[in-house]
Amino acid sequence: MSGIGKASGTDEAPGAPRRSGAGGPVRARMRAVGRAGRQGLAALGALRAGRRPTAGERRATGRARAAYAARTRAMRAAGLDARHERRVLLWASGVRPFSVKTKLGMLVVVSVFITTGLLMIAVRTETELRFITVFSVIAALLITQFVAHSLTAPLDEMNTVARAISHGDYTRRVRGDTRRDELGDLASTINRMADDLEAQDQQRKELVANVSHELRTPIAALRAVLENVVDGVSAADPETMRTALKQTERLGRLVETLLDLSRLDNGVVPLKARRFEVWPYLSGVLKEANMVASARAGIASGSGSHTRTDVHLHLDVSPPELTAHADPERIHQVVANLIDNAVKHSPPHGRVTVRARRGPGPQSLSLEVLDEGPGIPRSEWHRVFERFNRGSHRGSASHGPGSDGGTGLGLAIARWAVDLHGGQIGVAESTRGCRIQVTLPGESPTQS
Repeated sequence: MSGIGKASGTDEAPGAPRRSGAGGPVRARMRAVGRAGRQGLAALGALRAGRRPTAGERRATGRARAAYAARTRAMRAAGLDARHERRVLLWASGVRPFSVKTKLGMLVVVSVFITTGLLMIAVRTETELRFITVFSVIAALLITQFVAHSLTAPLDEMNTVARAISHGDYTRRVRGDTRRDELGDLASTINRMADDLEAQDQQRKELVANVSHELRTPIAALRAVLENVVDGVSAADPETMRTALKQTERLGRLVETLLDLSRLDNGVVPLKARRFEVWPYLSGVLKEANMVASARAGIASGSGSHTRTDVHLHLDVSPPELTAHADPERIHQVVANLIDNAVKHSPPHGRVTVRARRGPGPQSLSLEVLDEGPGIPRSEWHRVFERFNRGSHRGSASHGPGSDGGTGLGLAIARWAVDLHGGQIGVAESTRGCRIQVTLPGESPTQS
């Protein structure tokens, strides 16, 4: 099987919702609270006036309470804390008490108030107007300087951080992301951008390191074999050529994996979906997996390495006439990578089962690949389909020779192929080993 570690992957596995994305659906709840609240104020006014509320006013009060409860549930479902909850509530009503616009408005109001007060003092005390003008200008400049500093200082810091990020320093962060105005929102956005860039930079470094490592080993082995032949140390006999062929095939598999990864990033792979029978299709995939494993074992035997051939592959399709509508080539990538990972982490003489059933939706398909290995801890489920995740939590849990960890791209490619179909893939509960479940949607009306 190919060298892809079982726990090589995530997603993407979902994290907590970002605040920037959580506010949208919640604000609709905020507007509903505002409408219901205005209706409920009539009932409150009736109580204060000493009269009994009418039936309509009582219903309005009930709607206000229900809307507020719905708003609270929406806030909690979106993962918003109490401070952010108040901000979203104010934004939904169009009020931002700490916004830059509000501060500038307050600056004008305070300046006018001070000037008016000084003019009134001048009239009463018969002070010359020029002194009042000087005092007014000085007071306005002091207030303006204070407000301007509170606005320009965070902008200067953001400019410094942005320059550092543009030069490749993704560790810098803006400290003013706790402000409750537009500058605070901008600081939070810059920090999130820096987080994303840092993650992408780390992924790029991992890609270079992994690809370099994967290329170095077969190239070094192939070079050693060819140098021995050229120098006359060893003859170009079938055994030597098998060793060279093994390393060449390993390079070919890596190049194919990287090409799939490139297609994944560019999104240039169109789906060529058609309807096919599941049983003969999966039978061919399993037969091919066995043939590839046997061929690799034959090549590896001459070089002293090993490939797993002791794992039994079992196919379970129900009903036997089950059909699916998908791209056979992409589904082959999914099943082959899942089998490859399952075999790598199976115990000696273990069993890997590929199971196919009708999915939950009409014409949908459910696929499962089960093994008898050590399984994946629940705490690692969210990382199963990440790129280059070689399953460090499995460590020595890999069984048998040939559990070399691989490139860590197999399950990431499987998830990409499933996503192309609009399906879902993930780790499911299992009493033994690991169970990865794939659900593919049925044929859409536009495809029929």
